[in-house]
Amino acid sequence: MATRQSIEDCMNRCESAILVAEEQYNQASRQEHYYDVEFSEAQQQLETAVMEIEKLSDSSNAQQREQLYRTRLKVQQLQNKMMVTNHDHPLTWQ
Repeated sequence: MATRQSIEDCMNRCESAILVAEEQYNQASRQEHYYDVEFSEAQQQLETAVMEIEKLSDSSNAQQREQLYRTRLKVQQLQNKMMVTNHDHPLTWQ
């Protein structure tokens, strides 16, 4: 069973990854540069968050799973938004 603290720690790391990724997404949208290191690192943090959520979900109770599921949806929506933005950039087709 996942402990309350492990769930809370995971949620904090996920929220931090979301904040960083949103900032990088907004910055990339304004400046139209999608290939900087920070943007890629933010995407990696989101992927790490998804993997951590999946791992914790296996050992969590129903309430914790619901909380993790909602956070996972937020993370994955942002991942999708960043991928679409990244793929819309003309340099990705070269």
